[in-house]
Amino acid sequence: MLQDLLESGGKHFIGIAGPRGAGKTVLLRQFAHKNENAFYLSLDTHKDGDLFELAKKLNMDLGFTHLLLDEVHCCKEYDELLKKIYDFLDVRVIFTSSVLLSIFRSSWDLSRRINIRQLYPFSFREFIFFKTGEPLSELSIEDIIKKRGLSVPLRHANLFDEYLKGGVLPFALDEPDPLPLLKNIVKKVISGDIPGIAKIQVDEIELLEKTLGFIGRSEVDSISYSSISRNVGVTKYKAAQYMELLEKAFIIHQVFPKGTNVLKEPKILMALPYRLLYRDMEECLGPLREDFFAGMMRAAGISFHYLKTRRGAKTPDYLITNEDGDLVIEIGGRGKGPSQFKGIEAAEKLIFSPSANLDGMSRPLESLGFLC
Repeated sequence: MLQDLLESGGKHFIGIAGPRGAGKTVLLRQFAHKNENAFYLSLDTHKDGDLFELAKKLNMDLGFTHLLLDEVHCCKEYDELLKKIYDFLDVRVIFTSSVLLSIFRSSWDLSRRINIRQLYPFSFREFIFFKTGEPLSELSIEDIIKKRGLSVPLRHANLFDEYLKGGVLPFALDEPDPLPLLKNIVKKVISGDIPGIAKIQVDEIELLEKTLGFIGRSEVDSISYSSISRNVGVTKYKAAQYMELLEKAFIIHQVFPKGTNVLKEPKILMALPYRLLYRDMEECLGPLREDFFAGMMRAAGISFHYLKTRRGAKTPDYLITNEDGDLVIEIGGRGKGPSQFKGIEAAEKLIFSPSANLDGMSRPLESLGFLC
């Protein structure tokens, strides 16, 4: 992404959204190192003063052509600030945010002025590169279906547990135990980032923490807006609102169903490795693998759903629809077989389990980490 930023032209601003710890700050600082006319400013710590006047001074008096604003959502009037800089200064802004901002719903009409990009955590392939220095090629869904190139993920399967335990985040490369740092990130997101973009009461911060704890300690199939409402003590409407906020903050994934005559409540998964703040890895391997699947699909830009029967009973299967027909996926352990797909019609049916053999429907779960 750094090279893309360095080579990008035009007047439009660039926004980079991604979870805390994914490397957004490092990216901006690398840009500043490569461009002597760029000035870096963290709005996570610098919140006082007239930011437009500061930008004006940096541009008109000191000659900076690029302004790098880190964690722009920490500025309460970030949308007004960005529009004002765009309209009155000859400076290019690149900014980051740890939450998905409602740029296109802003009253300041930023849609034609800003290009939003997402910075995802490491894929398993990228993690292997930074651990071993070995550059590896990406795989496509078609490669995985046709069993092309799967020996590479299998060869590095010994690193998969380390990746699930926190290797998805760059700072974990230098931290033998990243979970305490991750716990601090959650506190920052819930007490700072989310209140910065949403109208929530102070006492709701504790409810958000309780909601996240309920999700982290529960089995995936037992989580719904209704169960959150009952266990946290909020309305079903408020539970849905909390899910939207936690998803915008890159802590959960909401996966909606595909099918007819089904309730449209989502399956709620967590971004890696947040689940490990609430349960030991041995206790939640199944949910953790589904978290991995969802994260890789999102990072690879692949649209997916989960399946329900017509009567509304949940199944653990996921559905990818593409030009060649439906692909139905089962995420599980080594004991899963063709019976998992009883009554389901699709062009392709695959079972992903750790270090699986390549017989029949079986594919290595690790291979999904090579899609990006």
